Amino acid sequence: MVAALVAATPAFGQRLSLAERVTLLENKANVENQTAGQANLEMQNRVMQLQSEVQSLRNQVETLTYELEQLRQRNRDQYVDIDSRLARLEGGEPAAAEPSTPASPASAPAPAVAPANPPASPSADAPAADPAGEEAAYQAALDMLINDFEADRSARMFQAFIRDYPQSGLVPNAWYWLGESYYVTQNYALAVEAFQTLLAGYAGSRKEADALLKLGYCQLALGERAAGEASLREVPVRFPGTDAAAKAEARLRTLALENR
Repeated sequence: MVAALVAATPAFGQRLSLAERVTLLENKANVENQTAGQANLEMQNRVMQLQSEVQSLRNQVETLTYELEQLRQRNRDQYVDIDSRLARLEGGEPAAAEPSTPASPASAPAPAVAPANPPASPSADAPAADPAGEEAAYQAALDMLINDFEADRSARMFQAFIRDYPQSGLVPNAWYWLGESYYVTQNYALAVEAFQTLLAGYAGSRKEADALLKLGYCQLALGERAAGEASLREVPVRFPGTDAAAKAEARLRTLALENR
């Protein structure tokens, strides 16, 4: 009997050891499950927090986008209003109908080349003098470019304006904006012709400095670097202190850096 008890003792001890090991494993699994559950809960909370932050940022972006668009619209409205007022003031002065005397190539751009699709000469049934009508036509073409961003349609409307109101004091401005319409659609050759027409035929126009600046831009875009740089250098010489002069000088500095 003693021998039987002695023989049974190792088996009993082994059973206790297995039970303990099972208990330990169960306890460990419970701890790991609790830890994983806590981690999942924290992860879910973090995800919800990030989603809330993202939504808040989206709301801010939408608000800023709306405010920016409103600011842009106000700027466009102010620009159109200022341009229209100045144009009316110019309309009260006699337009410079006589072409300026051609200067040497070193001091003035080359004579204008007629656009590929030049406005037709006024016909016998062209509208009679109508200041209100011509201003409305001019403003509609300008709005088409600045507010509606329809440069192709704007170009056609400015061509029609120049054809229908050849004696208008707004014609020099119309030539400038015709060039701008071509410029924004990358029709640089046509833009060059429009800007040169203004420069050659309407000396003293308030758009002259800007036309010379954009002429240089177009020449550079066409790969005519020497001509483009010459036009840009001429801007601050002929129109010192203007915004166009500052832009021309800045572009020349950029070109100089590119040459290094």
